[in-house]
Amino acid sequence: MNKKTNYGLKIICLNRKASFNYFFEDLIEAGIVLKGSEIKSIRNGKVNIADSYAVEKKGEIVLINSHIAKYKHASISNHEPTGDRKLLLNKREINKLIGKIQRDGLTIVPTKMYFKKGKAKIEIAIAKGKKKFDKRVSKKDRDWNRDKARYIRKSS
Repeated sequence: MNKKTNYGLKIICLNRKASFNYFFEDLIEAGIVLKGSEIKSIRNGKVNIADSYAVEKKGEIVLINSHIAKYKHASISNHEPTGDRKLLLNKREINKLIGKIQRDGLTIVPTKMYFKKGKAKIEIAIAKGKKKFDKRVSKKDRDWNRDKARYIRKSS
C-alpha cells in the first residue's frame, strides 16, 4: 500500500504591508524563474518581498525589487540580489493581468512566497491602492476587534 505524503505549503515570507496599503481583488499563484544560488538562498529564508511589485515587460509579467540575498557559498555565478525575476503564468492569466493593469489602473503586488511540492511559488494579488482614510478605517476596525475580544474574554 502506497502512502501519499502531504507536502503542504511551507511559507517562506509574507508581505503584511501589502494588506494594509491595498485592497485585494484577485489572488493568483505563479512560479518564479530562479537561478541555483537564488533558490538556495530562499531555502535559507533570506528573502524579502515587502517593497516589490510586478509589471508587464514584452508580454511577460516580471517581479521587480524583490530582494534575495546572495548565497554565501556560490562562486562567480552568484546572482544579483534585487534583479528582475520572470513569473511563470499561462497566456490567459498574463492577458487578464495586463488588461486589468492598463484598463482599471490596478497594480500587481506579491502577498507571500512559499514552497509547494518542493517548488518555489509566489502568490500575487491584483490590488487597488488604499487612501489615507481607508487605512485609518481598517486600523480602527482592527483595534475594535482586538478590544471586543478582550471584553469577551474578561466577561467569560
